[in-house]
Amino acid sequence: MRQLLILRHAKSSHKDESLGDYDRPLAGRGRRDSPRIGDWLAEQGLMPDYVVSSPAKRARQTTRKVCKRVDFDRKQITWDERIFDADSKTLIKVLADVPKEVDTVLLVGHSHGLESLILYLSDWADIPDESKLLPTAAVAWFKTEKEWNKLGKGAAQLVSITRPRNLPDSHS
Repeated sequence: MRQLLILRHAKSSHKDESLGDYDRPLAGRGRRDSPRIGDWLAEQGLMPDYVVSSPAKRARQTTRKVCKRVDFDRKQITWDERIFDADSKTLIKVLADVPKEVDTVLLVGHSHGLESLILYLSDWADIPDESKLLPTAAVAWFKTEKEWNKLGKGAAQLVSITRPRNLPDSHS
């Protein structure tokens, strides 16, 4: 059984208006939420064998903070430009490149593409009645019997979506 962890980057800062979207750093809340979600992953035993992330600044910062909490060697993170402005089809291609022997993948990216991927993998028709399916620093946990290069519509079972605001304060 393979596991896929889909993590949206944590809250980014809009303070410096001169920065483009790609270069925006984490806001204070994002710097607090990233390690909290990493602690939750570690407590659940969701330790990735492979981490692939958007190289946009806020995603890089989120990924590094989470990896520190799940004891993943940050030098082993795969930075993939395709994730930055990806749709679900592109993200499926990114996952198809994951080595066959990997059991648990952490994919870190951005809202629209990740939400589309969640809907595609779980075969949902649309986003549930919530403000966002995957708010900042939230992680969707999937299980699948499929190999990474064989993922398709409805190919995975959504186990949970965990949002930092729903974690007990003890995760800080």
